[in-house]
Amino acid sequence: MSWNQAKNLLCIRLDTIGDVLMTTPAFRALKTALPDRRLTLLTSSAGAAIAPLIPEIDQTIVYDSPWLKATAPRESPRPEYDMIDLLRQHQFDGAIIFTVYSQNPLPSAFLCYLAEIPLRLAHCHENPYQLLTDWIKDPEPDRGIRHEVQRQLDLVTEIGATAENQHLSLRVDPRAHDRVSHLLSSFNLPKRWVVMHTGATAPSRRYSIEQFAIVADQLILEHDFAVIFTGTAIELDIVAQIRAKMQATAHSLVCQLSLGEFAALIELAPVVISNNTAPAHLAAALGTPVVDLYALTNPQHTPWQVPHRLLFQDVPCKYCYKSICPEGHHNCLAQVAPETVVKATCELLEEVTQMLEVSA
Repeated sequence: MSWNQAKNLLCIRLDTIGDVLMTTPAFRALKTALPDRRLTLLTSSAGAAIAPLIPEIDQTIVYDSPWLKATAPRESPRPEYDMIDLLRQHQFDGAIIFTVYSQNPLPSAFLCYLAEIPLRLAHCHENPYQLLTDWIKDPEPDRGIRHEVQRQLDLVTEIGATAENQHLSLRVDPRAHDRVSHLLSSFNLPKRWVVMHTGATAPSRRYSIEQFAIVADQLILEHDFAVIFTGTAIELDIVAQIRAKMQATAHSLVCQLSLGEFAALIELAPVVISNNTAPAHLAAALGTPVVDLYALTNPQHTPWQVPHRLLFQDVPCKYCYKSICPEGHHNCLAQVAPETVVKATCELLEEVTQMLEVSA
């Protein structure tokens, strides 16, 4: 069997919501190349949350592999044997392993090899011999670093899968849209309002509580915006501290929305302000302008094909790939003045408004 005949594909992306979203153009390319192709996503518990909102995915298998940092220690390898059996039962024609360049694809490749999946594709730094039937010598980082979306598109191009539409892919349930619209109506929002997402799993990617409070106050008191804070349990304390430091009153939907409803809120929002984390990619997928407070931990995850402002301070220690700032100063974000964030938000919204008026 060749790749252009493979209708039942396993797509492995053992990562976060943002990583899965940035792989959706590659998923679309695989579907475009063979319209009756079926895609099953094998992903982590974190990545699986977004899968129901991705139209190209037909089925999802959740697998928290032992080679992921966040996976709890195993008492035995029984889950791996069970996963091999499950994958074998699905009788996949091929498996495509999507990774960032710092991830080794060979554990996933070995899993697929043991599951007797006949075609196996990935980027790889070393010769995988029999573990991959098709492998692309990974050019990163030695020959430059691509955007994460481009990296995955380049991978599937090697097997003849391309698509003219390279936007991120996400669908919003109309019921979620209706519920969020009803919630927003109770806020009596002005014409200009912003979703502000203040958290991130990695502390190195978080703009400070004090600076977020200044940004929110200036937007509300000086520019007649309304501010809606969002987040899950991780953001509860962060948002509470921000609101305690503010002079103005802001709205909060922290822990009040499902992921689908959160996507609906972002779709409805005039603009989003976010650290470099999942909401920035949700905004890109939904075409919502985003002001991205972009900690320079890596260069690969900027907002893809959406109007945006990328805010950071260039520093000698950039691209550290660390979850905690190794220098302890967070200067790549700390030196971004709140006034800069406010100005970028106003200018971006004005720019998009003018574009819409011209197109109308």
